[in-house]
Amino acid sequence: MARKANSDSGESAENPGRLKQIALTYKMTRKADPKIGLILAGVGIVTFGVLLAIGYLIGHPIYLGILGFLLAFLAMAIIFGRRAERAAFGQMEGQPGAAAAVLQNVGRGWSTTPAVAMNRSQDVVHRAVGKAGIVLVAEGNPNRLKSLLAAEKKRMARIVVDVPVHDIVVGDGEGQVPLKKLRTTMLKLPRVLTGPQVTAANDRLRALGDLMSNMPLPKGPMPKGMRMPRGGKMR
Repeated sequence: MARKANSDSGESAENPGRLKQIALTYKMTRKADPKIGLILAGVGIVTFGVLLAIGYLIGHPIYLGILGFLLAFLAMAIIFGRRAERAAFGQMEGQPGAAAAVLQNVGRGWSTTPAVAMNRSQDVVHRAVGKAGIVLVAEGNPNRLKSLLAAEKKRMARIVVDVPVHDIVVGDGEGQVPLKKLRTTMLKLPRVLTGPQVTAANDRLRALGDLMSNMPLPKGPMPKGMRMPRGGKMR
């Protein structure tokens, strides 16, 4: 009995937490998308109405009504998820470290090391390793990022020589990838490595990545007396 009571109390505590999280997500989405409530209501009503009308036409209004209710709820959940994701990306875009936040949620099979290279202007390069190889994701000024990416590739070449390297510059300019499409772009890369090869590449790169991952990102200008090493990278 005690075990059952503990289980019930755990579930009751978990459900309010989920509901609170959904409510907070809805509030955040509504700030960026004020019509989200009307859109969700419209999707639900139309989906339910169409299924119910079909039910009357074929003589099974109760069955199609129940099915319509379930499908309406599912459609509303899908639309809400997509618009919430879009709102989140809209708030993150342009913020320092936004690309790193997206990389942390790419999915299983990817290992991410934020800020493996940075210059005094706070242009930054993050690294992700997966079955597609090594992906360097850069955010900042495109002109300055060219030299930063080239220096990082040269540094990695001394350790990994048999792993493909891709580079992505996050932005809305020509040849760049918008933040909201970063995850999709990475998942579309061809998978050429096996699991053991990914693990081996990660092991070889860990020494390079740990130096920056343990260093907090600067929030303001660098101190006047601090010098940058050659290549404009902090190590």
